[in-house]
Amino acid sequence: MALFTRGKCLLKPLLDRIGISQAELARRTGISERMISYYVKDQKPMSADAMYTISRVLNCRMEDLYQWVKSR
Repeated sequence: MALFTRGKCLLKPLLDRIGISQAELARRTGISERMISYYVKDQKPMSADAMYTISRVLNCRMEDLYQWVKSR
């Protein structure tokens, strides 16, 4: 069975493509603007709860929020 690890965060390009600001995402999710900024800059990983919440608001899959790297 292949294992995968989280790679680069894809939140910024996703927000740009959809046309939603970080501030608007924070407002819609209830996640602080500071945490959204950390996610966008790849300074902190999203928790499963944050990934689920953000994916619901952005109408995407949780897997779309990161590049996924196959581990050996």
